[in-house]
Amino acid sequence: MNERESMMDTSGLTELLWKDDWALARKHHTAWWRQEDLVLWVTAPRAVPAMKLDPPPPPRDLSERWFSPTWRLRAQEYQMSRCYYGGDAFPVFSCLSAAGDLGAYMGCEVELSDQTVWCEPCIADPPEEHPPLRLDRSCWAFSQHLAMAETAVRESGGRWLVGLPDLVENVDILSAMRGPQTFLFDLMDRPEWVEKKVEEINRAFFEAFDVFGDLVRDGFGGNSFCFNVWGPGRTAKVQCDACAMFGPEMFRRFVSPALTEQCEWLDFALFHLDGEDCLVNLDEILAIEALQAVEWTPRRLSVGDTGGHPRHWDLYRRILAAGKSVQAIGVRYDEVIPLLDACGGKGMFITTSAASEGDARALAERVTAYRT
Repeated sequence: MNERESMMDTSGLTELLWKDDWALARKHHTAWWRQEDLVLWVTAPRAVPAMKLDPPPPPRDLSERWFSPTWRLRAQEYQMSRCYYGGDAFPVFSCLSAAGDLGAYMGCEVELSDQTVWCEPCIADPPEEHPPLRLDRSCWAFSQHLAMAETAVRESGGRWLVGLPDLVENVDILSAMRGPQTFLFDLMDRPEWVEKKVEEINRAFFEAFDVFGDLVRDGFGGNSFCFNVWGPGRTAKVQCDACAMFGPEMFRRFVSPALTEQCEWLDFALFHLDGEDCLVNLDEILAIEALQAVEWTPRRLSVGDTGGHPRHWDLYRRILAAGKSVQAIGVRYDEVIPLLDACGGKGMFITTSAASEGDARALAERVTAYRT
């Protein structure tokens, strides 16, 4: 029997073989949600791979690249075995494919590319004739993701956690199902219909979350979700990227009720704030009492901006002052300490990378001075 075959199912997982200080990291993650401590997510190339594995062959096509349980397992297992998870970082298998996997579970066809997966609009005019929106457990994307999660849980053997697909929710999914421009007209032309559809999407979100959550839940009753979040309970990233296209009045009517219901249903919720155009709605987001944290993605992150640049410090302070924890992504290694000096440690979740294991360990040691 080889090493892989000897590994056990990870149901009720409490420790991680590829994260020997997982107990301490869990403590930090849990305290961060309460704005009582910081999380440092720092990764680096491992000096020696955790396991001898051959690199996976290139995917045969885009379908295999994004949806094959077998290929995704080989690719991510190989990557994780060569990654050092420093500070509070931990190995997690990603099941997400689309920018809003829930749309694919409710009728959208998916468009595949080398870099991403998009959901194509599927609700034609007149939208009132479209059937009620429901989770379709028989659809191909849902079946593939379920098989992917099952495979990752089965093969983990205690080496990694398994994250849920990036479901996404509320008006972002409706925008995908109608097309963004058409959706904006719907907000004005048929607002009651929009409200009804958002309610249906929420029901589908809860159902899908429970299906995957029951499968990947760890020994603490928790789970991981995209954006590297973990909590000892139902944990998710929530969002409304579409709010870049409208202001607070529409946010209060079309987004806040469903988003509040989500955050109250979840135990730990992080809002993904996607770019400067969404800032007009920040006060509405911060007003949601059951929301514990806000992540910030600068618009120009992909072309050289960094989450640790001083231009973002005031935003982080504003979020912290509202009683929410902060996640700062894309922070350069040399920006971590100045960011902590500017904002303090309590409630800060910083993601960065280091050139080596030694550098990652050194940074983790330096940030201990900012812990409670």
